[in-house]
Amino acid sequence: MSAPNSGPAALIRRGALAATLVCVLGSCAVGPNFTRPAAPAVTHYAHGADPAATVAAQGTGQRFIPGAHLAPEWWRLFNSDKLDVVVAEALAANPGLQAAQASLRQSEHTLRSGYGIFYPSVEADASATRQRLSLEKFGQPSAPSPVFNLFTLQASVSYLLDLFGGERRMIEALHAQVDLQRANEQATYIMLIANIINTVVAQAAYRAEVQATGELIGLQREQVRLAEVQVNSGTAAYSTVLSLRSQLAATEATIPQLQQKLAQSDDLLATLAGHVPADWNPAQVALADLTLPGELPVSLPSELVRQRPDILAAEATAHAASANVGVATAAMLPSLTLSGAYSANGTATGSLFAANGRAWSFGGDLAQPLFEGGTLWYKRKAAIDSYQEAMALYRQTVLAAFAQVADTLQALEHDAAALRAQDEALAASREALHLVQINYEAGLNTFLDVLVADSQYHQALVNDLETTALRYQDTVALYVALGGGWWSADPGAAPPGQSPGP
Repeated sequence: MSAPNSGPAALIRRGALAATLVCVLGSCAVGPNFTRPAAPAVTHYAHGADPAATVAAQGTGQRFIPGAHLAPEWWRLFNSDKLDVVVAEALAANPGLQAAQASLRQSEHTLRSGYGIFYPSVEADASATRQRLSLEKFGQPSAPSPVFNLFTLQASVSYLLDLFGGERRMIEALHAQVDLQRANEQATYIMLIANIINTVVAQAAYRAEVQATGELIGLQREQVRLAEVQVNSGTAAYSTVLSLRSQLAATEATIPQLQQKLAQSDDLLATLAGHVPADWNPAQVALADLTLPGELPVSLPSELVRQRPDILAAEATAHAASANVGVATAAMLPSLTLSGAYSANGTATGSLFAANGRAWSFGGDLAQPLFEGGTLWYKRKAAIDSYQEAMALYRQTVLAAFAQVADTLQALEHDAAALRAQDEALAASREALHLVQINYEAGLNTFLDVLVADSQYHQALVNDLETTALRYQDTVALYVALGGGWWSADPGAAPPGQSPGP
């Protein structure tokens, strides 16, 4: 027969007591300790890609520089004072950015409010009542019921001992929420700037296309007029007029579409800048006012996961989920609350501090959940599932980010190739127009030939404008894909995801 203090049950009790003492003395916190996920062990964003390649077109070469510094105000590399003014105004007045900033402040204040759990809770209470006491319940039905006043002053103090770190894990989760909102604010900031620049570029391209297309329509109308003269003189078939009229109508149909896109971009830019479209008229920016950045920084893959706001937001979400596992685990374990109270009572204000009216209490409350129908157990399981989900979404976000950088680098290479081809087509059509004009002056070509060559030149010009605008926008996309350079604005600031613990 085993002794009362021996055997498996006693060993379990002793082990539990020892674990409790270690947690109390060592201030341990149950649940996993979150570790930042390691960056993918790769050196390139795309298979076989050369991050130091040079892409040149339209007389402008763009060179990728791996590991180069990303300027925090990278939009100034486009060398447009007009663009800088629009960006500055939007950063000051955009409601979406203001909402993200307010959300960040809210999370910071929530975190500060959470620190109150580490301090004693002190309350004071003062009451004054007039009472009539019934003596019938004391077995004296015939005795008169006394009427008296009761004044009470009371102070109480309570303190929750964080035995297993559940409160510390809650503060850790609040820290992660601050990191999440900070990353969201940075993402809003970066996307606002990118949308502004892309809209300005689109505006400039639409205006140039409207002008070039208008000139093209004038040429095509003249072609129709000359063809009609030839038909009337019997030197051309009427089908030629019909063909030219069809071409003219198709070209004229593009003008309303371009004007609608231009109007939409105007409205969008006003909205981004925090204005009603009817009340805002910024300076117009032409493509010629912009300079294409020649050197494009390309962050190393190992650095990208510490820079992109969406990755940092996913990391913060996983960190909060990890801390919530500790909160759910601590809820299953004992909790200890210390409390004390002191009060002064009297039937008159002058007798409040009499010795016989004083009362005090001090004690502790140890609570241990015994049976909750599986609620606490499955809440912890759900917290673990949430953490696993957050880590999977983090990995998915990293994969999407690397794919976006790879797509953007390849897009810039393809833009350069497409623009080179458009440049050649534009140069060839310009030279063809020049030769036709010389031959026309020499009497070797008709004026209709000149109009046809001029029409081909203007069409090549429109195509070149579209390709040029796309290259500007893909350059913007690269800065966004790399994280926008926000960390360079304050080199001494702690990176998101590295907030100090409680």
